[in-house]
Amino acid sequence: MKAVSNLIDEYISKLPEERQEVFRKIFVTIGDHLPKGFAENTSYGMIGWGVPLGKYPPGYHCTPGLPLPFISLASQKNFIAIYHMGIYAKPELLNWFTEEFPKYSKRKLDMGKSCIRFKKMDDIPFELIAELSKKMTADEWISLYETNYKK
Repeated sequence: MKAVSNLIDEYISKLPEERQEVFRKIFVTIGDHLPKGFAENTSYGMIGWGVPLGKYPPGYHCTPGLPLPFISLASQKNFIAIYHMGIYAKPELLNWFTEEFPKYSKRKLDMGKSCIRFKKMDDIPFELIAELSKKMTADEWISLYETNYKK
């Protein structure tokens, strides 16, 4: 796990200085609230959490040998993004999140299918991110993934 932690620290150190603290706080918020069964990882140039191969040996169907991704976090050119596969795969979770978001942020929700974008660093809904992180266990994600995506 030390190697992953070093990669995460390296990733954060390369961010613009004004994003480093917020990015690290999002990272810690997610990591502190995820249910057991997920592990930190890096993939596709992002840091995040997935279901490790030890728990789910088939891994990700798009890239065999890669742990099953769940949440990824990236600093893009104009925003910080959280990629949450549970929101993409479970409409009820997406509906919950979109209904809750205005209670936690004064800004309009900016998101794609699984991507939640934060352009303003002064209005990150950390409490909502914490709640979202708790909403799905690794076993629930595996079951949903196998039902919806695994061929």
